[in-house]
Amino acid sequence: MIKSMTAYACNEAEINNLTINCEIRSVNHRYCDVSLKLPDTLRFMETELRALLSAQIKRGKIECSINYKKPLNHGQGFVVNHDALAALLEATEQIEVHIITPQPFSALDVLAFPGILQEPSTDKNEINEGVTHLVKQTLAHLVVARAREGAQLKTLVEERCTKIQQFVAAASERTPIIMQLMRDKLKNKITELVAQPDFDRLEQELVFLAQKLDVSEELDRLETHIKEVVRVLHEEEPAGKRLDFLMQELNREANTLGSKSVDTQISQIAIELKVLIEQMREQIQNIE
Repeated sequence: MIKSMTAYACNEAEINNLTINCEIRSVNHRYCDVSLKLPDTLRFMETELRALLSAQIKRGKIECSINYKKPLNHGQGFVVNHDALAALLEATEQIEVHIITPQPFSALDVLAFPGILQEPSTDKNEINEGVTHLVKQTLAHLVVARAREGAQLKTLVEERCTKIQQFVAAASERTPIIMQLMRDKLKNKITELVAQPDFDRLEQELVFLAQKLDVSEELDRLETHIKEVVRVLHEEEPAGKRLDFLMQELNREANTLGSKSVDTQISQIAIELKVLIEQMREQIQNIE
């Protein structure tokens, strides 16, 4: 299934009296690059969450951000850690002895120090289970979004594959006409310049020239590569890297077709092919 590397999902849940929010965003990247932004109290889950994300997403830059809001101790108000408060005040007195003009501070300043307010007790196992479930839910939404956008990318690429096949067919039909026109033109020119032309030698030269300017091999390769693109688009595995390689091959054949062309229509077809291939390449940059 074709999936886009660009997507966003968010979710929120009440876990152990905490309101926890999870956001996951992904953008295109050559490899799978997972970045986690966790509060200090959830650092112990980093390895587990990283493995969870990597198992579901094979390619792209993934940013997972988790934060939480704390309630006011269920209506009990603020609970002061008196041991931490005493230690802070004692340290303050020791420091003020060495200061010429100590600055006064308020109770709000004291409350801002870490550890002064007692944190509500939390069940680590419950937090672990709840956050894991929340991340899985958010990740599921992200995967759906990636698949939805991937389906759109698949349609766009298939449409351009069809157009390329039409141009290749037109070039194939035009090729024998070009060779015949070139043969007739050269014969007429030589007949005008030479009283007794050696048509046997002329045919040999025409065969050599035709081989040099023949683009049937390039057209065959273009057709083969397009069929491979269509096949890969229907594979279940991630296809972005393979499709990117096929775009390089298609572009190479289109360039060769243009360089060999001695006909205005074939040259125009080569240009149209390069435009379509570039459009596909831009879309494929976002495919997993």
